[in-house]
Amino acid sequence: MASPQGSGAPLEFGGPLGAAALMLLLPATMFHLLLVARSGPARLLGPPPYLPGPEVLWSPQMLLLWFTWLGLQAALYLLPARKVAEGQELKDKSRLRYPINGFQALVLTALLVGLAVSAGLPLGALPEMLLPLAFAATLTAFIFSLLLYLKALVAPASALAPGGNSGNPIYDFFLGRELNPRIWSFDFKYFCELRPGLIGWERLMLCCLLVLAVQDLRLIIGQVLINLALLMQEAELRGSPSLAMWLVNGFQLLYVGDALWHEEAVLTTMDITHDGFGFMLAFGDLAWVPFTYSLQAQFLLHHPQPLGLPMASVICLINAVGYYIFRGANSQKNTFRKNPSDPRVAGLETIPTATGRQLLVSGWWGVVRHPNYLGDLIMALAWSLPCGVSHLLPYFYLLYFTSLLVHREARDEQQCLRKYGLAWHEYCRRVPYRILPYVY
Repeated sequence: MASPQGSGAPLEFGGPLGAAALMLLLPATMFHLLLVARSGPARLLGPPPYLPGPEVLWSPQMLLLWFTWLGLQAALYLLPARKVAEGQELKDKSRLRYPINGFQALVLTALLVGLAVSAGLPLGALPEMLLPLAFAATLTAFIFSLLLYLKALVAPASALAPGGNSGNPIYDFFLGRELNPRIWSFDFKYFCELRPGLIGWERLMLCCLLVLAVQDLRLIIGQVLINLALLMQEAELRGSPSLAMWLVNGFQLLYVGDALWHEEAVLTTMDITHDGFGFMLAFGDLAWVPFTYSLQAQFLLHHPQPLGLPMASVICLINAVGYYIFRGANSQKNTFRKNPSDPRVAGLETIPTATGRQLLVSGWWGVVRHPNYLGDLIMALAWSLPCGVSHLLPYFYLLYFTSLLVHREARDEQQCLRKYGLAWHEYCRRVPYRILPYVY
């Protein structure tokens, strides 16, 4: 990390050069995965079967479809919420308010898509449109990031993120200058964090499932409608979705539903409280998540894998263990942050800090410093196992997510050390392992 020109905080991601490289590498990786997932060899490290030309990538109809999707999610965001929560205290001592209606948006989206499919919408054709849709999402992310950067130029100093105002335009464009860019009460970062990308991811997955069994379509509409496009195409191609496809869709639907049900918890994450809203989060939320996290379903659509009930049961157990750790750790942390006197956490051991806050040093957070990351990684493994072990490609998510969480953990360590000082040193002494007990 290098010293910045303006903010006094260290530059991350390799500074301006690293930021520029990532802005090229991330979209290129996403398109590479989309291309090789449908190819015969499906080699993660091999060249793509072909390089798509502008006529393949550019489609005004897909751009319109993408903006329609964003418009729908924005409209659902603006509906009356079951709850309005306050965020963390800002530099000027104020707190922003956020609607907690993500799960409501998920359910309404499922109902609307279900009605559209019942009326004859050819949702099973969506997997064939992934390349132009991904291009539309990438183009949107670049233009949106530019508008966010220009908006941040006139934002007050108190509204800027800790690390995104270095003075270098490339680095600041990538990391994001403004912490919470808003127009009136519409918070762009909070909206993008869980809505269009995460819900879109599940829609793409169900499309893969549904193309495998049109005769089961009415039952599917009555249950789950997010990974709809991939599920639909597998149904059309093979008569019914495979057990492997059902597992991948079920696991990921649980994950998305959990994230939106516990939407308020995102208000204390690094993305919301520390990182600015620039290309890194805009591209990640709008393009990377829906088109890369659905990789296992894309792979299974073009490369069906046999899966017996005994192995499926083992995989379900692995996912259940991961989810138990993930949800238990996050719920314990969120309960403690809201009310340390809550009976569920009142008996946990803590370390006092100079800021007045307490650090949990027992329960899940006494096992490793990031038990939620451990649960996340176990679930990532369970999502890939239904794809078999003959190809490395479906395990890209696990490899990428491991590197992401290790890097994120290192960033979090630096922030906590600056914030808590000696108390953090004591916590690290008491809890020596970061993510995996006795290993890391």
